[in-house]
Amino acid sequence: MNESVIQQVRTKNPLIHNLTNEVVMNFTANGLLAFGGSPIMAKAEEEAGEMASIADGVLINIGTSTLTELPAMKLAGKAANKKGIPVVLDPVGIGATSFRKDVVKQLLQEVQFTAIKGNAGEMAKLVDIPWEVKGVESVGDGDGKEIAAKVSEMYRTTAVVTGETDFICSEGNVIENATGHRYLEKITGAGCLLGSILTACLTTEEPIEDQAFAAVYFYGLAAEYAAAQGHVHGSGSFLPAFIDALSRSVDQLNGA
Repeated sequence: MNESVIQQVRTKNPLIHNLTNEVVMNFTANGLLAFGGSPIMAKAEEEAGEMASIADGVLINIGTSTLTELPAMKLAGKAANKKGIPVVLDPVGIGATSFRKDVVKQLLQEVQFTAIKGNAGEMAKLVDIPWEVKGVESVGDGDGKEIAAKVSEMYRTTAVVTGETDFICSEGNVIENATGHRYLEKITGAGCLLGSILTACLTTEEPIEDQAFAAVYFYGLAAEYAAAQGHVHGSGSFLPAFIDALSRSVDQLNGA
């Protein structure tokens, strides 16, 4: 892993504009702060574009989107494109309803995303690959590598497919990551926070595949470290330990 990505985030303290779902705002803000970024949440149409124009990166997460929030997402995405800063899409639960699918379709038509991140079921839906989902969760089984490659090619973006093994595809190159822990599946917003941390990593001066890999590798490593602490016995005690772990160095997480 390119540790310079993590170091640069902590030196730069990038301001990340999170247009994210209401369920995870507090967790996302605290997790990003621990990691080294600076969060702001602004979803009003009247300020979304202006806020994006002063940010270092923008995350658009459709987890609890309503029709009234869509214009703000478009404005923020367009402002990010105009400024030349990274903008990440997290198509949460796109396979659950036609409304979510339409929201993502409109966003993809009007915003060029630096990266798209989602679980295998969500990302498969973007490229019409059959995949079983349960609400916003991916429960099917298939080729995550193929999905990452197709999403990257179709939308001219870096694709990050999360799961037991993560797959990152950028310009035809696929990288795999195996760090992580099952407790991440038992807490609300684990994927959503990863989207914010990915956005922060994309603000650094490194190749995009290094930026994306650093985000998912470090995130999974922090989860492994937190779960291994003696006082952690389940998802409830894991949560604060995970926030603590996100503030550590790679050497500390590896026990060096």
